[in-house]
Amino acid sequence: MKELNTFKLVKVPDNITASVKCGVVTVKGSRGELKKSFKHLALDIYMVDKNTIKVEKWFGKKKQIAAVRTVCSHIENMFKGVTLGFQYKMRAVYAHFPINCAISEGGSLIEVRNFLGEKYIRKVRMAPGVTVENSKGQKDELVVSGNSIDAVSQSAALIQQSTTVKNKDIRKFLDGLYVSEKGTVIVPE
Repeated sequence: MKELNTFKLVKVPDNITASVKCGVVTVKGSRGELKKSFKHLALDIYMVDKNTIKVEKWFGKKKQIAAVRTVCSHIENMFKGVTLGFQYKMRAVYAHFPINCAISEGGSLIEVRNFLGEKYIRKVRMAPGVTVENSKGQKDELVVSGNSIDAVSQSAALIQQSTTVKNKDIRKFLDGLYVSEKGTVIVPE
């Protein structure tokens, strides 16, 4: 069953400038600029006026109609990213061998040492536009921050996956770096 027309409007906040060209949405805000391409989806994305983006689908099936709201959510996340920024906090969990995290190259590379007492150094590079740092107030805590929610969460996931326990009972060996908190860099009032 095809639905004739489905659309959703996204309101652009006052302190943000947005533009759409050939399915590529560009958003500029106080923290910088983000670009995202939606060319892989057969949707119409255009600006109705300077502070409204319209995402619509003609003659869409259920799965294609679902993509309309997904795209709107992505655009809203971009707005949030260029104004507030995204920040993931990660904690090092260990039973015996203390995990040592060294950050180099200005916060774009993290080296995980002494995981389960292994000599191997795990190196994880952050996605472009993402920085990682050791938390000031909390011991064994990392702070991963950036403007793009995709890049920040991907970087946090790569750090978490670098410390997977092999050939052991994972119910007993719970060592690793885990995401403990998800939030924004600038806390909204």
